[in-house]
Formats: sequence, C-alpha cells, structure tokens
Amino acid sequence: MDRDEEPTAKVLFRVASDDGSVDVETLWAFDLGEGKYKLDNSPFYAYSVSWQDIVYAPFDKDEECPTFASVVSKSGNRTIRMKFESPIEPGNESDQVLQGLISSGCSYEGAKSMNVAINIPLEIDLMTIRDFLVEWSAIWEHADPTYETLYPDQT
Repeated sequence: MDRDEEPTAKVLFRVASDDGSVDVETLWAFDLGEGKYKLDNSPFYAYSVSWQDIVYAPFDKDEECPTFASVVSKSGNRTIRMKFESPIEPGNESDQVLQGLISSGCSYEGAKSMNVAINIPLEIDLMTIRDFLVEWSAIWEHADPTYETLYPDQT
C-alpha cells in the first residue's frame, strides 16, 4: 500500500458494554480481498485490535458493511486509550503527557477531544509506557492487549 493511498472501506466492530448493550465502532481499512482488511485507525472502543492489524470481516447484509469476525494477523502495534481531565492545550498537563508519549515513539488519534487512542509500535516497550502513565497518574486502559490478557491471574 502506498502511503498516499486512502483507505477504501470501513469495518464495523460491535463492542459489548458492561450493562449488556452493544456499541458500534467503525474503523477505516484497506480492502485486501476475500473479506480481509488492514486497519487504518486505532480503535476508541474495540478491544484486541490495533492499527495495521489484518482482520477478517465478511460483508454483513443487515449492517450493509464489512463486520469484524476475527483477527487474521497482528501488526505488532499495541493500543492504549486515555481520558484526559482537561482538553489538550499547548503546555498543559494533558499536552505534556501526550508529548511524552510522542517522544517515546508512540502516535495517537483524537487530539481534539479529551479521549485519545495511543498506538505503541512493536519496538517500544509496553511496560515503559505503562510506567510513564502511572508516574503522571494518567487515566488510561489497556485495549490491545487487554488487561485480562496481560494479567490473567489478576482478573
């Protein structure tokens, strides 16, 4: 895929909530054919998927779009999600945390809100990022891998 190429599809994810309801999220993706898609977004709600993962998402007639069924292959990217107490503005604490993540090699989506999806590339140590967020008393969660996957004995 050429860097200038735009994603051509949206893949629908159904995300179960604690109350039993289901939320819907769609992520931009490149259509690889045969129901396979390469994700071109970081998820804000879906778990266990990250930017550039390849997923199987057959076309759902009822939803009228490709709908996530499984992960075909992992990209090596990991996702955490953050919620800032104040909007990100140059120099404030939210911005300092975000800039610290960027200088560590991470990227993000969602800077115009207080909710941000952080992409952690394979070459960046996840525990180093975790320790940085704990130092800042940041509000965040593991999305991919999930907390339950990382710490199965603590759930």
